[in-house]
Amino acid sequence: MTPARIRVLLVALTAAVAATTASTANATSASVTPACGAASPGFARCFSLVRTDIDGGKGVRGPNAAGSTTATALPAGYGPADLDAAYNLPSSGGADQTVAVVDAGDDPKAEADLAVYRQTYGLPPCTTANGCFRKVNQRGQSAPLPVDRGWGVEISLDLDMVSAACPDCHILLVEGDDASVANLSQAVDTAVALGATEVSNSYGTAEGNGLQSYSPSYAHPGVAITVSSGDYGYGVPNWPADLTSVTAVGGTSLSRAGNARGWTEQAWGNPYGGAGSGCSAWIDKPAWQTDQNCPGRMVADVAAVADPLTGPAVYDSYGGYAGWLVIGGTSASAPYIAGVIALAGNPERYADASYFYGGTAGLNDVVGGTNAERVDCGGDYQCNGVTGYDGPTGNGSPNGLAAF
Repeated sequence: MTPARIRVLLVALTAAVAATTASTANATSASVTPACGAASPGFARCFSLVRTDIDGGKGVRGPNAAGSTTATALPAGYGPADLDAAYNLPSSGGADQTVAVVDAGDDPKAEADLAVYRQTYGLPPCTTANGCFRKVNQRGQSAPLPVDRGWGVEISLDLDMVSAACPDCHILLVEGDDASVANLSQAVDTAVALGATEVSNSYGTAEGNGLQSYSPSYAHPGVAITVSSGDYGYGVPNWPADLTSVTAVGGTSLSRAGNARGWTEQAWGNPYGGAGSGCSAWIDKPAWQTDQNCPGRMVADVAAVADPLTGPAVYDSYGGYAGWLVIGGTSASAPYIAGVIALAGNPERYADASYFYGGTAGLNDVVGGTNAERVDCGGDYQCNGVTGYDGPTGNGSPNGLAAF
């Protein structure tokens, strides 16, 4: 290893230690729980982490709260305008795009909760009646819908993050019968068949034998497919994020700052989780990926906010949740990046993730932070936010639409 490379890694490690200390201090009063439990063999888990210490109440908030004097403040957590500012994005565009989100089971309040979120932040209505929103089962039919599989808050997060990134986009919710790999894969194929231009998948399972037969469902040239990298730091990468036909989306901690950007960002990792990253033992390294210490496919490719301690506001009133919540996990970053791709309107560029490796002028290089809370990766880029490419954040986070 060259002296220059050693210096870069030392700087990154110093920043990571400081970031971890700060995150731990900020987390002393936080309470975070996974929305989905561990997956059984042949099944996937969702990657939502819910802040249970924040109860924002129910109903429309902010200046659109129908004259209420008790609900004029916006909810805790980042809203669409915050994320637009952080990522230098326009607030309109993508009206000809349809972003699909694939989830397990039905959320009967999905459309109603989405309406509360969008009204609160002044986004245009997205309903079945106006043709913006559509909900189907994994066979593409509006009925019968599957039973509840406990993914209601995941569904709300997905819909809200697509809305935050691309308020003008159409949204297609495809609900798998359950969280089995077979049914989720069929749901992806259905989303594409129904005209989705982008498909977001906020779930995964540790890569291994038996998954290869489902991989074609995540390869649809002309359609951009984003996949969460996972919430549990460096280690065995998750499938389908390890596929070369998808954009694997990692996660960051995003905070306001007094710098020129107005925000600071680092690789997400704290006691409550960390952006998934890892070197595949099953998928060969694609020609467009040139990091030196991983002989296989390296996860991730790009990133956005995922830390539940610095997470977005989400509205979910189903399944016992309080209404307004703050939620993190790479289940937030994957649909957000799908929305950014839709906002730019070039889904045909993403037959694989190579587009993000051709030039990074339109990305924020995320330096600092580590996702190695649970395992030591030797200070390598695979688990630390370093200058240039790294595992937790890939090539960086959006800085306008130039990289999309």
